[in-house]
Amino acid sequence: MTSAETNSSPLDISATPAPADVDQERADLLQTLAAHRGFLRFTARGLTDEQAGQKSTVSALSVGGLIKHVTATESAWYRFMMGGPDLMMSEVGDWEDEHRMNPGEKIEDFLARYEEVGKRTDEFVRTADLDKIWPLPVAPWFEPGGTRSIRRVVLHLIAETSQHSGHADIIRESIDGQRTMG
Repeated sequence: MTSAETNSSPLDISATPAPADVDQERADLLQTLAAHRGFLRFTARGLTDEQAGQKSTVSALSVGGLIKHVTATESAWYRFMMGGPDLMMSEVGDWEDEHRMNPGEKIEDFLARYEEVGKRTDEFVRTADLDKIWPLPVAPWFEPGGTRSIRRVVLHLIAETSQHSGHADIIRESIDGQRTMG
């Protein structure tokens, strides 16, 4: 965590400054995504690797596994925004493995990778044509013949990050009582 993350509340969206070098829509999208990434990172603050991999609820999820998953998901959608379905599917991983923290894996490594992926996404969104539309890859979870604009992908990343941040918050509270909200 950076000193700014340590000293500011994860709930204070104003602690994530709006980028000054982009139009208002991009600033809103980037600031919102940054805030929700901050919420997710906050859930890992102070956890040991063992705690980050702990399954503390009836779910098979862990804080570390969620960060690993959100990183892989954002990376896949980044590839989609860059070049469409073929590029998105160019790196297909082990879906089950990307949801868990395996022995020997480090939460610090997951957070560093998450930061790298986020910076890469943010740089792309700063200049991308948000109206660019790509066809979705063929997959059971996508509607046949569906498409996504880059704008809609960014909105999906915000929703995905937010949803999994909530999951991580519940898991973290079950570990040691720390909560992001309240």
